[in-house]
Formats: sequence, C-alpha cells, structure tokens
Amino acid sequence: MVRILTVVGAMIIALVVSWFLRRRQIDAPTQGGFELPVQLDRNDFASPETPWIVVIFTSATCDTCNDVATKAEVLSSHDVAVVRVDYITEPQMHARYKIEAVPTLVVADAAGVVKAGFLGPVKAQDLWAAVAECREPGSSPGSCQQHSH
Repeated sequence: MVRILTVVGAMIIALVVSWFLRRRQIDAPTQGGFELPVQLDRNDFASPETPWIVVIFTSATCDTCNDVATKAEVLSSHDVAVVRVDYITEPQMHARYKIEAVPTLVVADAAGVVKAGFLGPVKAQDLWAAVAECREPGSSPGSCQQHSH
C-alpha cells in the first residue's frame, strides 16, 4: 500500500511540475513569410534587352537550387534570358532584392516587372507553364485567362 501511495504521489508531483513549466514557456514569435521581389532592374542582369528574364537566386550549398536552375535553364532562348545569382559569389544581389530563402525564382518582363515566381522546389511543368502563361496569357491549360474566339 505504501508503494502505491508513493507512486501516486510521485505522479502528482510530476504533473504539477509539468504544468508549471508549460505555463512559464514563452510562445515562439510569429514568423513572417518570405516575399518575392516585385520589380527587377533589368540592367542588374545579363541580357537586359531580352523581352523576358528568369532569375534564379541560389546558393552553392543548396541541392534544391541546382535542381530548380537546371529546370529553368531549359527555358533559355532568344526571347528568354535565364540568369542564376548565387549567394556565395553575389551576396549583394541577394541583399538588394531582399532574398531571404533559396531557391527563389522570378519571371520578369522587359520592364523588370515580376509576373510570376516560386519559392523552394518547383516542378518543371509548373515552371514552364508559368513562363508560357507570362509570355502569352491564356496559353496554359487551366489558365485563369478567358480565351477569345
């Protein structure tokens, strides 16, 4: 009987201590979301004369960045410049555009207005469809644009 009372007493003490410690714990601060740039200075990047630019902000230590960059490089053409901006070699560009997470990919028009973007990993078909939609609104399956007939 003494053992049962000792175990029950120890459990009650453990519950009280646990409750007390939880009350003292401070909630973590609310984390803000990462944001994409909304405007690029096309003169900051190679081929400012092309109608479209895809910029991938990366880091050499990021495997996902390499995957996203490989998918984006396929889009390179006469009308689409694809530029990779690595944090290790160009930290000032990451700071200028307030890039806080990599990979960050943006698609901008000739004026540098960002028309589409992705944070983190992206499927090739989603990326390619987004660029196609930017270049020719209504061209992607499932587009929000109304087709004119």
